[in-house]
Amino acid sequence: MIITVTLNAALDKTLEVPNFTPGRRLRTVDQTTTPGGKGVNIARALRRLGQPVIATGFAGGPTGTRILEALNAESIVNAFVRIRDESRTNTAVLDPTTGIHTEINERGPDVSAQELDLLRDKCLYLARGARMCVFAGSLPQGVEPGIYGELIRELHKMGVTTVLDTDGEPLRLGVREQPSIVSPNELEAEQLVGHEFNDDDDRAEAVVEMTRLGAREAIMTVGDGCYAKLPEDGSPALVRVRVAQQDARSPIGSGDAFLAGYLATRYSGRDRLDALRYAVACGAESTRHFGAGVIDPMRVERLLEEVEVGPLEQRAPVR
Repeated sequence: MIITVTLNAALDKTLEVPNFTPGRRLRTVDQTTTPGGKGVNIARALRRLGQPVIATGFAGGPTGTRILEALNAESIVNAFVRIRDESRTNTAVLDPTTGIHTEINERGPDVSAQELDLLRDKCLYLARGARMCVFAGSLPQGVEPGIYGELIRELHKMGVTTVLDTDGEPLRLGVREQPSIVSPNELEAEQLVGHEFNDDDDRAEAVVEMTRLGAREAIMTVGDGCYAKLPEDGSPALVRVRVAQQDARSPIGSGDAFLAGYLATRYSGRDRLDALRYAVACGAESTRHFGAGVIDPMRVERLLEEVEVGPLEQRAPVR
């Protein structure tokens, strides 16, 4: 079983608006509303890839009820902790004429100490029957940034593979607890290592630096694939994986589809390089869809032929 933990779950509304211009009255040509938050999107993609997954996190108020009802309608097994405050609603606007997307994300509910204790207990209970656990996304109000790190530490004691996909202070503190896998995007990685990346060498060095900070395995997603620092087990330890630019409809959630693809193949026992190729294909294929975490497994398989993997040289450490 794979657990996804989404502490700041949301109802995600995505609007497709041609020639989007702020300050004007505009009409949509398409729209969708789905349960979201990074962990929920990853669970949706894992479900479509045929892997056993259970989604947990916080859900509050009428919006939380809609999130859970929608998850049930998608046949995504879930075990959320109900809280008093209202879950958030996020809005994304896609302009098909320019390819630009705009996201407006609410901060999320206030979570009490008692509700957080219930979530800890829920995670530890579910972890008894799990091989992997993904901690993904932002934190709601009232939750200390060290929560992911605390849970990673506890799950390591149980032998569970831990995966961290967040940003800011929760990422910085979480990496210190040596998650099995950390998977930020480029902007999140820049914030973690403390500087902007100017070239491919900087990006390659960034994933190495993330392992020095504590991650056992580091993967950074970029527009056309990823950079990864893997454990040295005979395969290339530092790699660049890429695929040609796709005819994309929406990039929203492509990183979540990428991570789901990586975990799905790792869960099935395939090696890390094969998993990275599959992950990049999943991320690229998902951009053809309107809605986060939506993947067509058959098209992913066809896209695999276009994915390239190349070893990179690691810089010698400065003394």
